[in-house]
Amino acid sequence: MTDHELVVLYEEGNDSAFDVLLERHQAYVYSYILFLVKDSDVANDYFQDTFSRAIVAIRSHKYQTSGKFSAWLIRIAHNLILDQGRKTETAQTVREDQVNPKALNSLRLSDATREDEMIDSQTRQDIRHLLDYLPEPQREVIIMRFYDDLSFKEIAQLTGCSINTALGRCRYALINLRKIIGEKRFSLVG
Repeated sequence: MTDHELVVLYEEGNDSAFDVLLERHQAYVYSYILFLVKDSDVANDYFQDTFSRAIVAIRSHKYQTSGKFSAWLIRIAHNLILDQGRKTETAQTVREDQVNPKALNSLRLSDATREDEMIDSQTRQDIRHLLDYLPEPQREVIIMRFYDDLSFKEIAQLTGCSINTALGRCRYALINLRKIIGEKRFSLVG
């Protein structure tokens, strides 16, 4: 049975249909979450939340078959992780009286020096040079995303591909860049 057929069965009350969906997609979804959060306990929490939300959405007839079921699950997981990141950033505001005064004099908190700007500029140039080793579609997405600061939606529209394809190209480009850096024994300063 297709994912869509299983979703319809589950919507109608067939719980075993969801068991098949879970079995089919759990490894992929968990791997994606673990890749992002780098902690198995946290990944397990996000994994459970992802499938809990999927259950609620399907049973509430809010699931729409506009794409692959697995992509929908990944989007749920991704949004959960982003939402938690936003909450954490907001919660980590610190008052001056809560911190050792010496900690506030750290160079990391100061404005960039001319030397820092030069190192950053050189690093960007070096990375731009490394992009020549990537396949054209991957290079194009990296340039649009990190140099032109476009969203994945904008990239998808400009390149005539889906958002998931743009995300995939970016992911594989970053993986390939890491390999190239390792092979070339290239060191990025900074």
